Amino acid sequence: MNIHEYQAKAILRKYNVPVPEGFPVFSIDKAVEAAKKLPTDVCVVKAQIHAGGRGKGGGVKIAKSKSEVEGLARDMLGMTLITHQTGPEGKQVNKLLIEQGVDIERELYLGMVLDRETSQFVMMASTEGGVEIEKVAAETPEKILKVWIDPAVGMRSFQARQLAFGLGLQGKQVSNAVKFMMALYNAFSDNDCSIAEINPLVVTKDGDVLALDAKINFDDSALYRHNDIQELRDLEEEAPSEVEASKFGLNYIKLDGNVGCMVNGAGLAMATMDIIKLAGGEPANFLDVGGGANVETVRNGFKIILRDKNVKAVLINIFGGIVRCDRVANGVIEAVKTIDVNVPVVVRLEGTNAKEAAEILEKSGMDFIVAKNIKDAAEKVVGSIK
Repeated sequence: MNIHEYQAKAILRKYNVPVPEGFPVFSIDKAVEAAKKLPTDVCVVKAQIHAGGRGKGGGVKIAKSKSEVEGLARDMLGMTLITHQTGPEGKQVNKLLIEQGVDIERELYLGMVLDRETSQFVMMASTEGGVEIEKVAAETPEKILKVWIDPAVGMRSFQARQLAFGLGLQGKQVSNAVKFMMALYNAFSDNDCSIAEINPLVVTKDGDVLALDAKINFDDSALYRHNDIQELRDLEEEAPSEVEASKFGLNYIKLDGNVGCMVNGAGLAMATMDIIKLAGGEPANFLDVGGGANVETVRNGFKIILRDKNVKAVLINIFGGIVRCDRVANGVIEAVKTIDVNVPVVVRLEGTNAKEAAEILEKSGMDFIVAKNIKDAAEKVVGSIK
């Protein structure tokens, strides 16, 4: 689950992670009021959307005086902000963060994720603050410093010092950075985060270390432990189809292709998207209907997939392990009877009672394209698009 910058900073503030003083606002009048409360004449007006690259798109502006905040807020609220992460359609700005100006001496990068290969947390730091970490990793990977943290032990102060010295910090900057990193680790661990990114992490001319920007994502599977975090979800920032899917317990992510995918299991869904691309097609979505695919999950999956006007064909790829393939086949038939499916549907069922399932589909009297294997399924669904 994603949250806004102002929400991420509120969480960090609870853990004594230093952040600039600022206030979220939803109107021009409130933006003016917020600016008056800040301790600096220079203020920063930031668009709050779930996407990176806001500064390059015009979503971060500096007001050289409090009087300039009103005009900047007026221009920004309601605008469609287009960044490299929003796509060409952009996102409408409905919220702003009005923040104090900071006297910046250096811009650094600090991030934290879970390393699934080692089953440990990894904290990364770089002198290349303000730059996308993917670009740094591709062009100058030697500039990314890493320490691995055993969750059974927690982050140790020597690890934080190692990163601080690697960043070239000196004197009080080191101690401030160590406190910052230790506090960030606690926030990350306690809240079951999947990513925490501070970019840029700034060092002021007074030696303070602040999170000038903050991005935090959470592990969806752990949200049941954090009711307070669930309340931070902003449905306006999510695709309507993804919100609808979550109501039915379906994992759905919209993509840009034209082949709708309905699969059980995240790993099989990823493999299905890959083989569609190998066959020359482009997946229109990621959709995991879970292990117990039945009439309702298939019906709801179809409805969500077909709402995407770009979808020209649908591939159903189900492995019958927990659920038998013949039951899935009957579920697909019953679901299709109740909705208007006007695109080719390719079905590949493998596992328990797969042979019986193929016979059920072929004798259904419906225009299904039955595939023998995953390669055959991908080729048939791509070939069915005219």
